[in-house]
Amino acid sequence: MMNRRARGWLIAVAIAVAVALVAAMIWYVMQLSEPSPEQARDDTLPSESVLAVKIDNVAAARPQTGLDAAEAIYVTPVEGGLTRLLAIYTGELPDAIGPVRSARESDIELLAQYGYPTFAYSGAAPDVLTELADAPLVPASPSRSGGYYRETERESPHNLYVDPAALPSPDAPPEQTVLQRGDAPAGGIVAASHTTSYGNATFEFSWSAREGWVISMDGSPISTTEGDGLSAGTVIEQHVEISDQGPADATGNRAPTYRTVGTGDATVLRNGRRFDAQWSRPAPEAPTRFTTSDGTPLPMEQGQVWILLVPSS
Repeated sequence: MMNRRARGWLIAVAIAVAVALVAAMIWYVMQLSEPSPEQARDDTLPSESVLAVKIDNVAAARPQTGLDAAEAIYVTPVEGGLTRLLAIYTGELPDAIGPVRSARESDIELLAQYGYPTFAYSGAAPDVLTELADAPLVPASPSRSGGYYRETERESPHNLYVDPAALPSPDAPPEQTVLQRGDAPAGGIVAASHTTSYGNATFEFSWSAREGWVISMDGSPISTTEGDGLSAGTVIEQHVEISDQGPADATGNRAPTYRTVGTGDATVLRNGRRFDAQWSRPAPEAPTRFTTSDGTPLPMEQGQVWILLVPSS
């Protein structure tokens, strides 16, 4: 019969072995659940893929965060003669973007030319939410994605921001390059400045040989929370069909809806010159193309592109 001391020793050994096995199992499970550095998602989008973010643009929302990292910024009309921004990101992402605001029905058509992008927005009207669920994009609102947070130094609703690296990845890049780059054609008219008004929001663009088209809004230069002023290599005033058919806000103003499939007039600013132009986009999945009045392709300069959607005359 085994004596008491031997039994105690065996029990101690058994306990030690069990503890070691449990620790090994925990370590193994952690290795499976925690991605390696190679697997961990970084702050760069997959090649050619697109992240689009709807950004607030009223006075209480300025200065915004992350605008300087966008490849393109669309200025879109909203209620009361005001505007919002739809920022397009490719490649490396900023640490934060915002303030994020709600999506509109017209955003779906505009983004269809960008493949199957991730679209970050704060929410939308019920009918628009249904359309977003069926649209060729990855919806990334706070109810569907992580990465969102409130900035306590600003008042709601102008204080919602997102860490773009926490958003879901886009499903597919565009089939064709949307923002064509290249040399300017001959012609154009020398221009030192240009103004675009939406009623209660006015944008001014001033040409600088060193900085490009320096952007101001309502008489003040646009800057970001990172301390940078904004300038564009190319500015496009794109004339589109706009109607007040969307849901009404609290004051009774209806949300404008705009069409970006079709054809129309445009004004293109680049290299200190203004070009009278035409735009064409035959289908939602097709990229918008710009040409001079005689049909010569009108590509965009290097640097950020601003596209302002304004009513056709």
